[in-house]
Formats: sequence, C-alpha cells, structure tokens
Amino acid sequence: MLNFTEEIKNEITLSSVSDKEGAQAILSAFIRTSGSIISRNGFFGFELVTENERTAEFFLNLLEEDFGLSLTVSGAKFDLLSGKDKLAFECADEKTDKLLKELKIVDEDDDGYFLNFSVGEEIFENENCIANYIKGAFLGGGSCTLPEEGISSRTGYHFEIVFSNKLTANDFLDLLCEFEILAKLVMRKDKWVVYAKSKAVISDILAVMGCENGLEKLNRVVELKDKQNNANRVNNCSVSNIDKTVTASVNQVKAIEIISQTIGLQSLDKPLFEVAECRLADKNASMQELAVRLNISKSCLNHRMRKLSELALSLTD
Repeated sequence: MLNFTEEIKNEITLSSVSDKEGAQAILSAFIRTSGSIISRNGFFGFELVTENERTAEFFLNLLEEDFGLSLTVSGAKFDLLSGKDKLAFECADEKTDKLLKELKIVDEDDDGYFLNFSVGEEIFENENCIANYIKGAFLGGGSCTLPEEGISSRTGYHFEIVFSNKLTANDFLDLLCEFEILAKLVMRKDKWVVYAKSKAVISDILAVMGCENGLEKLNRVVELKDKQNNANRVNNCSVSNIDKTVTASVNQVKAIEIISQTIGLQSLDKPLFEVAECRLADKNASMQELAVRLNISKSCLNHRMRKLSELALSLTD
C-alpha cells in the first residue's frame, strides 16, 4: 500500500509539463534535491537518485523528449530506512554539459566554472515555473505524512523537503512566499530542511502542486480528526481553549488600536492595513473566519498579526 508521500509523487508525475521553461524548472529542482554533479571526459553531467519508479520514469521521459538526453543506470542499492531499492541514473556528455549551464546549475565567472546553488531570478519571474520548481523539489527530496487514525495517534501533519545547501533552501522559502505560503527552515545533520506542520500550509502547498487527490485525502483526514478532536474537547471541557482564543482576539484589537492612536492605520502597508481593518470590523471572528474573508491562508494571517503586535509593542516602548 502506498504511503501519502508516494501518492503525492505519483500524482505529480501524471501532470504534464507543456512548456520549456516549466520543464527546466522541474528538472532544475529535481537535480538540486536528488542529484549530484559529475564530470566525464571534460564534460559536466549529473547523477540522479530516486526510489520511486514513476518519478524515475517521469524524468527519463522528460530528459529524452524535452532535452534529447539519454540516461544510463549507474547503480542500485537497498535503502534500509525506506525498505526499497534506490536507483541511480547518470548522464555526462556535451548535451548534458550545455543543459547544466543553461539551467545555471553550472555557472561561470572570471575564475572559471562553479556550482551555483541559487534558484535563479528567472524562476521567480514566472508563476508556472515556481509551481514546477516546487513539484520538482518535492519529487527529489520531499515527504509528507498525515495523522494516523485514532485520537491517540502520535503522528501529525508534516511536510518537508530536504536540501543540501542553505542558499537553495532559503531561495525555496522565498518561492513559497510568492504564493503567501510560510514554511520554516531547520538544519538536520548536514542538510537543510524546509518544513511545515500546519494542515493549512500543507493544503496550500498541495494546491500549488496541483495535487487534487492529495488535497481530497488531506481534507478527509482533517475532517475526521476535527470530529474526533471536537468530541474529545467536549468531554474534557474546552473552556481554556476558548479563553485563549478570546484573549488573542482582545490582544490583537488592543495592538491595532495602539497603532491607530499613534501613527495611524493609514501608515501601514496594504496587507497589514487590510488585516487590521478586518479585525476591527469583527472583533469576535476566529482567525480562520478572517483568513477566509481576506482570501489568504491562516498561517499568512498569523504572520501578519504578529507583525502588527510587534509594531504596537515597539510604539509603546
């Protein structure tokens, strides 16, 4: 039985990449998350590693049909953690060398050629390229888990993509921000991990990647867990949680009123002004309700509320 990560990856591989820029974006991200740069006979090339058969087939076809490259199997080994075989493919010839330089993975300056870990400004300029880059990164180094059935389940919502370089990971965070998705970054051993534990953030990322089936499954799990949690809260009296929500709302209103009485709400940039105006218009609304009205994710709303609170605090010092 497939796990949720495999389901997402398989769904991504079923989507077509219709333009050259999108193909370059998804390939560039995959190389940066699951590949390594090699050199053969004076040419730069790359080796790609994956344990997902459909992912391997997807990129073999993409490289052949869109870029005219043919990969060869360079090795296979059994991965103890996943319990699956990992296949390694490589390609190093004149065409591959040219492609790596076109993707700016291999770049050049006055001192010669070097590995460029930056995502590249050309990706940021095209929303379709951003979405494809996110897909490629997940296919190469991503995983996603959902809570297991049962109220006492120890597993929770978790999404992550592993990068070998901090610069690439930070650039990836910026790509997510283009869709108003706020993820976090942590170092794990010698790798950098972009992650999210919020079901709302995970939902937003799946939507960007076009994973409708994954979204449906996530929503089913969320609905089931919410029902279980609500029943549990009723049994244990959720007065404290209600108090926290009310307190948070009161504190938000106080912060906004401090800003209004000092520098004025009109001094805020448009996103913060809209949040402040929306909160004052309905002081009892939940964060989820406000997020829906503002057409932004709940995590994005929390981020903007924190900015307003920090601004108000600085004005009272």
